[in-house]
Amino acid sequence: MVEMGTAERIASAALAILLEEGAQAVTMRRVAAAAGVTAMATYRHYPNREALLHTVVDAAYADLAKDWGKRCEVLDFEGGLDGAMDDYLDFALGKPNLYTFLITERRQDSRRFPEDFREGGSPAFTPVFKVVEQGMREGVLRSDDCLEATLAITMPVMGLVQLYLGDRISLSEHDFRALCKRTIERVLNGLR
Repeated sequence: MVEMGTAERIASAALAILLEEGAQAVTMRRVAAAAGVTAMATYRHYPNREALLHTVVDAAYADLAKDWGKRCEVLDFEGGLDGAMDDYLDFALGKPNLYTFLITERRQDSRRFPEDFREGGSPAFTPVFKVVEQGMREGVLRSDDCLEATLAITMPVMGLVQLYLGDRISLSEHDFRALCKRTIERVLNGLR
C-alpha cells in the first residue's frame, strides 16, 4: 500500500470534513488536526483555506465527472434524459454538502452561463445538453435554442433540489425523485 503524502492527507481530511459537515466547517486548524499535522504544515501545502477548498473540490468533482453522463450515451431521448437526471440526483442527494458548495457558494472559478455551458464546461449540464440536441435532431422536441431549452429543463430540478436539501420538501427520496421526473415531463410538454 502506498502511503499518502502530507498534502494528500490534508486534502483528504478537508474533503471528509466538507462532505460530512459542509464547507463552513473546513478550517485550516480543524483540517490539520484531522490530518495529524500542525496548522503551519497545512499552510506549507495550501496558502489559504480557499486554495485548499479549491483543490479538494476540483478533485472531488473531477472524480464524479469522469463517469457522469455515461448512463445516457446510448439511450433514446427519454432514457438519456432519465439517465442524466439520475446522475444529477445521485450526486445532489448523495453528497449534499459538496453539491451545495459547488452550486451556491460564490467562487471565482465557477462556471458561468452561457459561455462555459455552451462549450461543454459543465459535467452536469453537458449530458443533458447532448440529449436535448438529440431530441431536437430526432424531432422529439421542436427546434429551439438548445442551450436555453436545456436550461429550461434543468433549472426546475435544481430549484427542487435546493428546497429538498433545505428541508422544505417533506417527501421520501423515492417520492422526491418521482416529483423531479414529473416536473421535467411538464417542462418537456412545453418543448415538444
